[in-house]
Amino acid sequence: MEDVLDVYQRPHDPARPLVCLDEASKQLLGEVREPLPLQPGVACRQDCEYERHGTANMFMLYAPLEGWRHVDVTERRTAVDFAHVIKDLVDVHFPHALCIVLVMDNLNTHGPASLYEAFAPAEARRLATKLEIHYTPKHGSWLDMAELELSILARQCLGERMDSRAHLVSEVAAWEARRNASHAAIDWRFTTADARIKLKRLYPTVQP
Repeated sequence: MEDVLDVYQRPHDPARPLVCLDEASKQLLGEVREPLPLQPGVACRQDCEYERHGTANMFMLYAPLEGWRHVDVTERRTAVDFAHVIKDLVDVHFPHALCIVLVMDNLNTHGPASLYEAFAPAEARRLATKLEIHYTPKHGSWLDMAELELSILARQCLGERMDSRAHLVSEVAAWEARRNASHAAIDWRFTTADARIKLKRLYPTVQP
């Protein structure tokens, strides 16, 4: 925990951007009957029945000091999917960075080994050496700011039914563009000093 909190206190360095990564799924649902449109004084009405169209996965990349986020919508969340997200992070989103400081949870696919499942060893090694990885502790995924961004995305964008991955991609891209244009950022205030006070019960007791 303190390692991640210390990372959040580092000054902005464009050569070593801080990026938080998390992922979530979205159930794809289609309408059985056409919803009744919004009218003056009457809310849009939607039938309680729906058709299932599977699920899609969303990888959230959030750079808090840049005021930037990007969502990759994929069919699944396998090690190979994760590896391609990392490749885009390194080569497309931050191609000039000397190193990317990456904060994420301990999911089994979140590691350099996934790069070797997707790419040749030399390419996997190249990508791995561009990352400085910091993991949130077990039961501490709330320390990952990308999780907060996913929560905002869910509240602002994902409330309606979406029947296909293409529909989800379109809605998420519009949300991302608006939020990036506004330079919205999470005001993170929880520090290591705060943790030692508020979470004192979790620290070992040292006898004087």
